[in-house]
Amino acid sequence: MARPSVKEPGDAERRRLTLRRLVGLDRSGPPPPQTLPNQPLNVWTIPNAIGFARLGMLPVFLVLALSSESGTDALPAVIFAVIAWSDYLDGLAARITGQYSRFGALLDPVVDRLLVVSGLVVCWHFELLPRWALALLVVRELFTLVAGQLGLRRGVALTVNWFGRAAVWPVMSAIFGGLVGWTEAASVLLYLGLALAWFATALYVRDGLRQLRAPSSPSGER
Repeated sequence: MARPSVKEPGDAERRRLTLRRLVGLDRSGPPPPQTLPNQPLNVWTIPNAIGFARLGMLPVFLVLALSSESGTDALPAVIFAVIAWSDYLDGLAARITGQYSRFGALLDPVVDRLLVVSGLVVCWHFELLPRWALALLVVRELFTLVAGQLGLRRGVALTVNWFGRAAVWPVMSAIFGGLVGWTEAASVLLYLGLALAWFATALYVRDGLRQLRAPSSPSGER
């Protein structure tokens, strides 16, 4: 009797890959099981290779930008844009290949944060954008980092909300605009991204406090 064919893990998921999910518009459902905390890191994947390339370009961007006369040279701005847009590329590669990993889930936000910090350093050094707005953005990033670590230790589990996701591209675009000298347009984008980011932070705090105040079940789970 013929044995039933065995499908590789991820085949069913790739068959259900709609266009909206492929391009990242549909993020419904639970996270891929390979990205959960109890899973192996699985470092050597195509999406992680893209993440390593993005990470390697960051010091190149910083050296070129900070060694320029005004901070608005074309090459550093192009490198910044490539690093920013390739964030979309590694997510696309993960969805196409099914090569999700715990390491990728950790690496991707680290590279994104380092890119923002690197861009802020350059914009602050050459005063390409209003420094008070840049300072508020830095404070928000630090607060999110510290509060997130404290929340994890207390068992708080938060997912990225719509406002936090929507704040990324105005901030990235503002930094890029500053790097190419589009000061006024970049400032407007920075204010928009800053407002979205702080509103997202307020929602994270609200949801985190609700989880902390929720009564514990007899088994000890919230």
